[in-house]
Amino acid sequence: MKNINAEQAVRTYGDMLYRISIVMLKNHADSEDAVQETFIKYMLKSPDFENENHEKAWLITVCTNKCRDILRKRSRTAEDGEEILRNIAADDESHEILEALLELPEKFRIVMTLHYVEGYKVDEIAKIIGKTSSAVKMRLSKGRKLLSELYRKEYL
Repeated sequence: MKNINAEQAVRTYGDMLYRISIVMLKNHADSEDAVQETFIKYMLKSPDFENENHEKAWLITVCTNKCRDILRKRSRTAEDGEEILRNIAADDESHEILEALLELPEKFRIVMTLHYVEGYKVDEIAKIIGKTSSAVKMRLSKGRKLLSELYRKEYL
């Protein structure tokens, strides 16, 4: 597949990468940095992709790796999740979903976001995060359980 230009890639995938970054990092500036560094790598490497799904998966993998790097290096505290969500959630339902995801540990947040927000299948997520399909299924199951427990506590 012939690569789309960087400007088109930003238009096509920028919002999605930002949503993934904000869920992982809970911080606007760090999320913007992760997305920007992802596209810089995209422009510098100019990888050849088999198709659009391959390109999208490559960008998500690079972005999640950048987020992990930032998390390892970060020493400041995360911004208030409510403020972040007000700015990125398109509607009340999106706001509630993203708010709930922010409460989960990172390893569950990323698989839940990729599966339920971005619509990826288990096998695709496994390739993106470098884990087995069974590990992704376990994280999805555990993530759902954790969300259920969070909501039960909130409404009791």
